[in-house]
Amino acid sequence: MEPITPQIEQRVQELRQLVEKASYAYYVLDNPMMEDAVYDRLYRELQALESAYPQLLTPESPTQRVGERPAANFTSVRHKVPLYSLENAFNLEEFAAWQERWRRQAPGINEFEYVCELKIDGSSLALTYENGILVRGATRGDGTMGEDITQNVRTIRSIPLRLAADAPTMVEVRGEAFLPLDVFAQSNREREQAGEALFANPRNAAAGTLRQLDSRKVAKRKLDFFAYTLHIPGQEDLAVAPTQWESLELLQKLGFRVNPHRQLCPSVAEVQAYYDRWNTERLSLAYMTDGVVVKINSLKLQAELGFTQKFPRWAVALKYPAEEAPTKVVGVTVQVGRTGALTPVAELQPVQLAGTTVSRASLHNSDRLTQLDLHIGDTVIVRKAGEIIPEVVRVLPELRPAHAQRFQMPSVCPECQQPVIRPTGEAVTRCINSSCPAILRGALIHWASREALDINGLGDKLVLQMVDKKLVQSVADLYELTANSLLSLERMGKKLAEKLIGAIAESKTQPWERVLYGLGIRHVGSVNAQLLTQKFPNVEAIAAASPAQIEAVYGIGPEIAQAVHQWFQLPANQSLIERLQATGIQLASQETAANQAGEKNLPLAGKIFVVTGTLPTLKRDEAKALIQKAGGKVTDSVSAKTNYLVVGEDAGSKLKKAQQLGIAQLTEAQLLEML
Repeated sequence: MEPITPQIEQRVQELRQLVEKASYAYYVLDNPMMEDAVYDRLYRELQALESAYPQLLTPESPTQRVGERPAANFTSVRHKVPLYSLENAFNLEEFAAWQERWRRQAPGINEFEYVCELKIDGSSLALTYENGILVRGATRGDGTMGEDITQNVRTIRSIPLRLAADAPTMVEVRGEAFLPLDVFAQSNREREQAGEALFANPRNAAAGTLRQLDSRKVAKRKLDFFAYTLHIPGQEDLAVAPTQWESLELLQKLGFRVNPHRQLCPSVAEVQAYYDRWNTERLSLAYMTDGVVVKINSLKLQAELGFTQKFPRWAVALKYPAEEAPTKVVGVTVQVGRTGALTPVAELQPVQLAGTTVSRASLHNSDRLTQLDLHIGDTVIVRKAGEIIPEVVRVLPELRPAHAQRFQMPSVCPECQQPVIRPTGEAVTRCINSSCPAILRGALIHWASREALDINGLGDKLVLQMVDKKLVQSVADLYELTANSLLSLERMGKKLAEKLIGAIAESKTQPWERVLYGLGIRHVGSVNAQLLTQKFPNVEAIAAASPAQIEAVYGIGPEIAQAVHQWFQLPANQSLIERLQATGIQLASQETAANQAGEKNLPLAGKIFVVTGTLPTLKRDEAKALIQKAGGKVTDSVSAKTNYLVVGEDAGSKLKKAQQLGIAQLTEAQLLEML
């Protein structure tokens, strides 16, 4: 190895400064200072010198943005300062209510101002710098614990690896990593050409990219980053940056990209004007934004107000309404569900909506069709309900073609061609032919699902073949199948057939509450099934119960009670139960009275929980199982009797109702502490 001369060391420092300065100008200021070819030549020269003299290589070198090999996994890390989510306001009335709440907490404050910033639709990051060097990048996680993804964060060009020389000793920066819309579109074009699944939207693409184990793949995605919060641990007098506005200016001086479309607003009227302005102008931005973040400018006042269990009291996200777009209806198809419900679905000319391409939208039922007065060929307004499910909002009859035909629900089932009915008092049209292939397929898929009998390997495609070849006519027929009888199915070899038969046999050991859920009785979800089996320890007890006795179970309403009672009165269902009993399926609870008595001493005994949103590490059914194991009850809906709401990402109406009722909210981490 050749000795390092002062000239070589000086050249390495010069190259790093040039490359960092050029990167800052290009990625942060959006004002390139040199041609790409010149940048590439300098970058390659620096790489060559660091390769020849590895002792000069440092972690903050711009050549180290792309990792050399994939990480084995991500480790969990605790945030030094919790990374809270924001409370949402969906209109100015809710914003005014938020302002009233924080002012009650600080009654002596009469003069204040807000900072308005665009809410970037991406993935939150927490960055830690020590002595000006990036030492850690972490995901938000549950706000308390995140994942260390430093190797991936280093690939984002708008995140500095080294801060300005006058940076404090320790700095924590919060911000949003996002995928620009043009990069998102290009990524999906490349994935389509490669035969890969397309990204749903830029937000999901950004989150998925950050969790790639191979940082070279992350670098290719070209994520961007806006910083929005600065924490300096131990800073007592707020002398460095006493306001949010000055914090943003300091972040810029430290080398971060800060969203330029921010505004200092001394009044609610100016917040309203900012919000209204960007409701339209945001559509021309190069990235997605779904609202405005409003923060109290004074950091001293922020510190006085503090936090609730979940939100900072000094900030709120003022969200825009669900995105809507016009398109044409080219046809209507009718789907048949496992309960026989016929659901009309509009086939649309593809349209971009909230970052995704939408070509189908729900029309719900006959009543909704009547309200819309939908004709084939109509121009309609489509939106995403809860930003997830596309639905038709309204029809524009003034644009209707002259010979457009009104769509009417069919009088026969599109699957079995048998007459359909619309029960009195219901909006849903139903097929009542128990032999309908669609109903049978749905029943089998539901029976095999993870929350029911959990039959590994029995998926939609296999069920479709089984029904088409008439191998099964009910769920009970599954237990009479043999490996040889399965060999007629496509891509089914002897070993796979034997494995599936084994999985079907193993499902016989699933507990009574899973079996009851698996029967697919209308309105009986997994939580209701558990409540019912606690009261009715075997199938004979629930089959003999009156509607009033069933309704007496906590959490069971009259509609559910009537559906359960009617199901067990049908001769076909009674015959099914007899056949299932003969197979050895668990149709009785295995709990003893001693176990039930012991539940009174469990940590969550007598407490009622609701789980909503996507939790950081636990699946929702796993969280429910842990709560129940600890003696708690889990219900599907929030009421005044609910003790706790366990909240994950993208929580919806349940969170809003819990806030209205003043119900305590828990993060996953807080739930696990209780356990």
